[in-house]
Amino acid sequence: MKGVSSAPGDYVHFKSQVPLHKIPIGVKQWRYYDFGPKVVPPLICLPGTAGTADVYYKQVMSLAMKGYRVISVDIPRVWNHHEWIQAFEKFLDAIDVHHIHLYGTSLGGFLAQLFAQHRPRRVRSLILSNTFLETQSFSAAMPWAPIVSWTPSFLLKRYVLTGIRDGPHEPFIADSVDFVVSQVETLSREDLASRLTLMVDAASVGSLLLSDSFITIMDTNDYCATPQNLKDQVSERYPEARRAHLKTGGDFPFLSRPDEVNLHLQLHLRRVGVEARPDLVRGAMAVTAVSASDSTNQCGDPVNVSKDNEEKSPPSSENRSPPDEEVTETYDFGEKQDTDEHPAHETMGTHSFEEKQDSDDHPAQEMMGTHSFEEKHSTEENQRVEPEPLEV
Repeated sequence: MKGVSSAPGDYVHFKSQVPLHKIPIGVKQWRYYDFGPKVVPPLICLPGTAGTADVYYKQVMSLAMKGYRVISVDIPRVWNHHEWIQAFEKFLDAIDVHHIHLYGTSLGGFLAQLFAQHRPRRVRSLILSNTFLETQSFSAAMPWAPIVSWTPSFLLKRYVLTGIRDGPHEPFIADSVDFVVSQVETLSREDLASRLTLMVDAASVGSLLLSDSFITIMDTNDYCATPQNLKDQVSERYPEARRAHLKTGGDFPFLSRPDEVNLHLQLHLRRVGVEARPDLVRGAMAVTAVSASDSTNQCGDPVNVSKDNEEKSPPSSENRSPPDEEVTETYDFGEKQDTDEHPAHETMGTHSFEEKQDSDDHPAQEMMGTHSFEEKHSTEENQRVEPEPLEV
């Protein structure tokens, strides 16, 4: 397995645009991302044992830009499945979400099924990936489960990472493994012990009131940490569910095959009646940018601000006269202009240009491209305007 590499560029962009939320509910600390139009019923992503809310950043960015609301959460520190169901329901109440669509991988898929079984009125559909129906096989393979809560952190991390297949990978799969390994390093001993306890705590998924037509099973065909016989049990339990087979992808297809996964997620949401609102995306992006520029993200890192906006803004001048025409364009991200003293700038890409005009001696010039200007001369009074000396 490769060493932990630097963060991918698209992840850095994600962190600069999508705020991380941390809210305490009772004694539980919830860490999550929430992006997209709030009027759309959300797709909530639940990670596996080695995952965090960050591992679904490619789904959050892609689907939110198409008009869907996506919430990616960390599994909090809960120590049994009954506690998980109660904690997750309180979380939904706290963020004022009532009806949800759940996408879970591995342990996240198991927890999604349990919540759908015990809270059927809240779950509208399921997308299950490389998951299982019962924990007995994992408990048998982990004889030291009774002392997992006292196990040192480095041993817990080693055990979690041994479940990830080592060896030569396709480049995109290798990158996905490196990213997840970097996320495992951020988990505390209590976080890891809690998740491993959920993996071995005796429980199984019962019958669901949810129709199979509202379930999509999305598995990878090459390999993953979940044994094939357990994945087959899920397929047998939901015989009428839609199948979305990925030829490759490994344990983390949402990172290694994001385009395919995002397509299947979008098709599923359309099929179960979720209406995207792309018309609300532009306004939501602008609000997020303005709010983010006034604060730092929850991780303590300052939000990145484009240097072009600082270096290329025009200097202030008391004698500046307004241009003849005001050009207004709509952008995903923008800053509020002072319209009392300065007119709106004509913008091209991310740069702002303004021609300084002398309204007493010269009429307004029309900008053509970036270097073409048309000078207007007075022919009625036959006056020649002497050029002003250049100031050095």
